[in-house]
Amino acid sequence: MAQKIRVRFAPSPTGPLHIGGVRTALFNYLFAKKHDGDFVLRIEDTDQTRYVEGAEDYIKEALNWCNIPYDEGPGKEKDCGPYRQSERKDLYHQYAQQLIDNGHAYYAFDTAEELGAHRKDHEANGKTFIYNWHNRLKLNNSLSLSAEEVQQKIDAGEAYVIRFKSPQDESLHMYDEIRGDIQIDTNVLDDKVLFKSDGMPTYHLANIVDDHLMEISHVIRGEEWLPSMPLHVLLYKAFGWEAPKFAHLPLILKPTGKGKLSKRDGDKLGFPVFPLQWKDPKTGEIASGYREDGYLPETVVNMLAFLGWNEGEGSEKEMYSLAELVDAFSLGHVSKSGAKFDPEKTKWFQHQYLQLENNDALATEYNEILKEKGFAPSQEYVKEVVATIKERATFISDFWDLSSFYFEAPAELDAKGFKKAWKDDTSSIMRQVIEEIQKIEDFSQENTQDQIKSWITSQEIGFGKVMQPLRLSIVGAMKGPDLFHIISSIGKEETIKRMESAIAQA
Repeated sequence: MAQKIRVRFAPSPTGPLHIGGVRTALFNYLFAKKHDGDFVLRIEDTDQTRYVEGAEDYIKEALNWCNIPYDEGPGKEKDCGPYRQSERKDLYHQYAQQLIDNGHAYYAFDTAEELGAHRKDHEANGKTFIYNWHNRLKLNNSLSLSAEEVQQKIDAGEAYVIRFKSPQDESLHMYDEIRGDIQIDTNVLDDKVLFKSDGMPTYHLANIVDDHLMEISHVIRGEEWLPSMPLHVLLYKAFGWEAPKFAHLPLILKPTGKGKLSKRDGDKLGFPVFPLQWKDPKTGEIASGYREDGYLPETVVNMLAFLGWNEGEGSEKEMYSLAELVDAFSLGHVSKSGAKFDPEKTKWFQHQYLQLENNDALATEYNEILKEKGFAPSQEYVKEVVATIKERATFISDFWDLSSFYFEAPAELDAKGFKKAWKDDTSSIMRQVIEEIQKIEDFSQENTQDQIKSWITSQEIGFGKVMQPLRLSIVGAMKGPDLFHIISSIGKEETIKRMESAIAQA
């Protein structure tokens, strides 16, 4: 029977979730759902000094907002819990001891001062200090000391760490689902600390133990963990466990393509790098989020999917629903090279998804903005306005600039537009247009347009001489959708009022 697909997203609660982390969560989610598997959330909080209040809740809220909720994890306990490493700390010491007992790990009593001295000595000779096979028998550890000496140190309460005994003179063959075959000379590996002097495991030990106990089948994580892969594979071997399959996702690069995307890039270029707004509990500093900046979750998911993945050669499809992404996703089509972040492309996705949004729902949201501005139009009126202007909008926050003239008269006329549209005889022509408008009984868009255009033709006036100053009078600038839609929407009385006001300002 084939092993059930189980993947995990394992962030540290040290602050807001970067979109690189959201992309990792998304790819794990897509892979799990594609194979009818489980998507597990594990909170890796062994380093309590870096724990930030509210960060775990932020992670959960971000996943839910993106519509990629976890199946199993904190608050969704199943057989493999608990799902916070701080609640599992009693587990890890026995596994570290197991490695000592089978000769794959050892106690190291070297003090920070001793190790610092070794580093300085190496640097003075143009070398880099690495704690491994070539010097471990000369250092202060259970490999160089007698069993009695080791026990005496432990009994005396002397501080120690537990280090992994990396193998000497071996060629380690590994396979990455994205990068293919990888080969490492074990002589270049250092003897990593697995258990710290404070009684807590390091990431490396806790990660392996938890992945094994939670029956994780595939470890899909960021490229920054690739250097840790040899140690993790060796740890699985040392325990005698079957290792999961590994897949390391490419970095998300700055818009310039040089270096990893950071919060600083977002601040400098004016785009968020976090899914939700984050307020730092210590400094009070607020970092912008995609949700609060008006992006739809579908936008963020579609944008992130294309950072390092595409459906394959020949596919020009760019818009994918979450269900379509699940269907199309495969690790085989994830790129090895870094993916350049493009904020303009993100806005393009946002524009496309806004067009697909239900006008009723958009009108409800827009009505909230209108209420804040002191307007209380009917839902039907707002829905009609939204249907007319949304193709020009990228965000709901754009609606007011695109449609304010449907709700209030322009406070002033655009100077540049006035200079272009208002000539010596314009005021006289506008008064004649007012007279024609007063005669119209059926003030529908179609009829009003027919009546005014027929009059312009009959007077043998150029259309521009009438339509440009008329638009300026109604809108306040040379912009906006179909002018007769605006006129019929605001009604005859308001139309004439605005025209008279423009003549008075001329």
